[in-house]
Amino acid sequence: MAANLGGQPIFILKEGSQRTRGRDAQSGNIAAAKAVASAVRTTLGPKGMDKMLVDTIGDVVITNDGVTILKEMDIEHPAAKMMVEVAKTQDDEVGDGTTTAVVVAGELLKRAEELLDQDVHPTVIAHGYRLAADKAQELIKELAIDVKPTDKKMLTKIADTAMTGKGAEAAKDKLTELVVKAITMIADEDGTVDTDFVKVEKKVGGTIEDSEIIEGVVIDKERVHPGMPKKIENAKILLLNAPVEFKKTEVDAEISITSPDQLQMFLDEEEKMIKTIVEKIVKSGANVLVCQKGIDDIAQHYLAKAGVLAVRRVKKSDLTKLSRATGATVISSIDAIDAAELGKAGLVEEKKVGGEEMIFVTECDNPKACTLIVRGGTEHVVDELDRALEDALRVVGVAVEDKKFVAGGGSPEVELSLRLREFAASQEGRSQLAIEAFANALEIIPRTLAENAGLDPIDMLVELRSEHENGKKTAGLNVFEAKAVDMLKAGVVEPMRVKTQAIASAAEAAVMILRIDDVIAASKMGGGAPGPEDMEGMGGMGGMGGMPPMM
Repeated sequence: MAANLGGQPIFILKEGSQRTRGRDAQSGNIAAAKAVASAVRTTLGPKGMDKMLVDTIGDVVITNDGVTILKEMDIEHPAAKMMVEVAKTQDDEVGDGTTTAVVVAGELLKRAEELLDQDVHPTVIAHGYRLAADKAQELIKELAIDVKPTDKKMLTKIADTAMTGKGAEAAKDKLTELVVKAITMIADEDGTVDTDFVKVEKKVGGTIEDSEIIEGVVIDKERVHPGMPKKIENAKILLLNAPVEFKKTEVDAEISITSPDQLQMFLDEEEKMIKTIVEKIVKSGANVLVCQKGIDDIAQHYLAKAGVLAVRRVKKSDLTKLSRATGATVISSIDAIDAAELGKAGLVEEKKVGGEEMIFVTECDNPKACTLIVRGGTEHVVDELDRALEDALRVVGVAVEDKKFVAGGGSPEVELSLRLREFAASQEGRSQLAIEAFANALEIIPRTLAENAGLDPIDMLVELRSEHENGKKTAGLNVFEAKAVDMLKAGVVEPMRVKTQAIASAAEAAVMILRIDDVIAASKMGGGAPGPEDMEGMGGMGGMGGMPPMM
């Protein structure tokens, strides 16, 4: 890039920097974003396919989860990275609908490209998209139906929808029941749900059907000493965030010992210190000790003698869950140990699960924390089950928090599409075209659902549209029977937030990418910058059709 001044070129950008501008920059960015959308598009819906991702060290992930696929793909192109952000935001906010968000964003850009070809200015399109997105949010809120946090039947259907099409389908009746039970157990009185209090423990072995919910907390650790009891009833639990070992001095200190007696005294003193700590623990009435730090060998011996079941090096997150389940306070100093700070549980025992010892803390009065133990034949099955469960847990949690849900199966998108076309007609000027483009773009969801199920997308869309025009707002696509069906009756439902968030973040990303008219790539150290030919389309994303080279 150079400016000419009296025939003398003045270089503004470093040599090797690349600049792509105007229409080229836009089409390059749009192509990259569309490539990302097409990479995950085939995973959408109950008949969606899975992706197998192999990373550089040969680890394999088999998944149907949009955000997992995009995180694992090694994406270079800056515009493509924005699409990954859309999926991540969706995942953080709602936990499900990541593929929907990305596919809608890709389609919005595709429609925008058609308008750009007709010489509609990008800012006009951006303005129209914003209007349409705001209107869509209003319309979704009108479509939403109330759900009570106690309506377990409806919550089960919501969990069911989130799990359909994932690897968990085989045993989803069992799993949805566990999910709804878990969420209703940990929900606070004011309706907030923190899914962190549902712990998912994965164990390879057994079948999916062996998965279970533990009303309480399971710690993936074993007793520190074989002499300790395996089972304690009416447990008084002490949660300690301090090491049970003798104190070392803060500053470096040297002690010179001249005779063997002194050494013995020194060792005796250390042992006495530990004995005092253990006595303090026992005196408080605690018979279960869960420690975040280490427990000394001598301490283990004394604790075992006193009949205390102790576990060490427990994760902080587990301590928080235990604290919530048993009512114990996490103590960070040995001196602060007090009977009032202890928690209660009806039963603490060590059991073998999948060949490994685990500590079960159960029979708590009002456990506001629980653990799901997920079983499956192979590691990949268990991992995918875990992802499906995470989605379902988040989705049910969101439904309990917002108390609103909408029908699924592409029905809200078709309804929005119709309403937005009416809204477009009421607008003036060229932004009308952009709102129409937005309305058309939303139909990508029912269209993709049909394509992934091997149905004719045009026939299905026509059928859906006519149902909606006749006032059937909840008509969606039943991919198993290849016809439009009332999704509410069919029990295909999703939380409202899945839709509002997906459309909002897809529109924001599309607008952001549209407004870019200049891509300036700095020169890389040692090598030239990616040239415009590298930035074109899938360039910079390498490999086949927007997927990174897998091997």
